[in-house]
Amino acid sequence: MIAVELRKLVLRPRMWVSVGLLCLLPAIVAVFLATADFAPPPGQGAAFLSAVVSDGSLYPAAALALVLPLFLPIAVAVVAGDAVAGEAAGGTLRYLLARPVGRTRLLVAKLVAVAVYVTAAIALVVLTSLAVGVLLFGTGGQPGVAGGGAPPPGVISMSGTALSSSALGWRLLGAVAYIVVSMLGFAAITLFLSTVTDSALGAALGGLAVLITSSVLETLDAAAPAKPYLPTHYWLSWIDFFRDPVLWRNIDQGLLLQAGYLVVFFGAAWANFATRDITS
Repeated sequence: MIAVELRKLVLRPRMWVSVGLLCLLPAIVAVFLATADFAPPPGQGAAFLSAVVSDGSLYPAAALALVLPLFLPIAVAVVAGDAVAGEAAGGTLRYLLARPVGRTRLLVAKLVAVAVYVTAAIALVVLTSLAVGVLLFGTGGQPGVAGGGAPPPGVISMSGTALSSSALGWRLLGAVAYIVVSMLGFAAITLFLSTVTDSALGAALGGLAVLITSSVLETLDAAAPAKPYLPTHYWLSWIDFFRDPVLWRNIDQGLLLQAGYLVVFFGAAWANFATRDITS
């Protein structure tokens, strides 16, 4: 069942369009940085942008900072919102359930397909941004197309200490894993909405409404008591992987929060889908 869902996902052009756009945004930003005569000052723009001009191997981290707040959640909302509601809108959900496949197994396969999509999309963003970053900015004493002065020995962490190539790789893997878990919590919310409507667009918009509401509340002091429980509150804690030493407190809390969202909303999706009358 999982293989069937993955095959359907791979054959959908919108999936490749979304992944292509996710990879394109960091590439465009890299070209502008490479053609400019100065790096953005620290604190301006996405994280790591001021550091990547001296070592392109850090550009995957900058790319993640660029796509995470908005573009990646939009792509996840589109895919997760289409998971069940898209089948219902297309009239194929009833035929899917006519096969000897339980609803729980089908819903789990849908969630696994979304998880594979999120992991693959982030991995492609990292790989393409690494290639673009190394090509334009150079690394390890080798200047890129953009030229520039002699790079420092190793990548500089957010704490100002040098990181070896292996340390950077492990921290990048940790950041990718953290972002995947964060997106799965958000995907579970949208998947639940996908089980309560026959409109894939409506489910995706509902997920984005949750994203926008959470982001707005993050800016309000009056919402301080609720902030630690908002789905987006710890999303940017992956940056703590690039501090020395790694700050695990927010990372641990973020993982725990997303696990809670995943359990609660996937459970709600299962409860609704398992008892729902399928008419289309």
